[in-house]
Amino acid sequence: MPGRDELVTALIVDAYDALGEQAEKSALLTTGQRPRQRWLAVCDAVRAWARAHPDEYALIYGSPVPGFHAPRRTVSPAARAALVLVQLVREALERQADLGDERTLPAALAADLARLHETMFPDVPEPLLADVLTAWTQLLGSVSLELFGHPDNVVTNFDALFAYQMELMADRLGL
Repeated sequence: MPGRDELVTALIVDAYDALGEQAEKSALLTTGQRPRQRWLAVCDAVRAWARAHPDEYALIYGSPVPGFHAPRRTVSPAARAALVLVQLVREALERQADLGDERTLPAALAADLARLHETMFPDVPEPLLADVLTAWTQLLGSVSLELFGHPDNVVTNFDALFAYQMELMADRLGL
């Protein structure tokens, strides 16, 4: 069904671009602040966008559309918000050269991170890239749990839980 797939692709690209724009705006608005504050502001912006656009968020991070395989042109829009967070880590590295540690990564993960390091992020150490990926999945996981109602009747103040989780991720990154 090319018509359906083209429509789904357009909706996905629009949603990723809107989320990326929100993250980019937050980073721009916090220029000059400490890296930790900027990181937390971008995380809050991602969450705020998702809460304001739950259907679009579900389209890009929820259950896959049956029979749909996203074309390559969704990759760049999908990366926009995450790249904002990587850029914040890059800026923090400029201020604090010892950011990240010298952990040894599992071999299967090390190969992927070596490729990312060589092709996209030569200035970010591989263990720190692993931490950024972990923080990104924590951010998306937290937002998904909230939007899809999973912590209901377990956590009554999700704002506090979210803030705590993002602080932990900032700590892990050394921000």
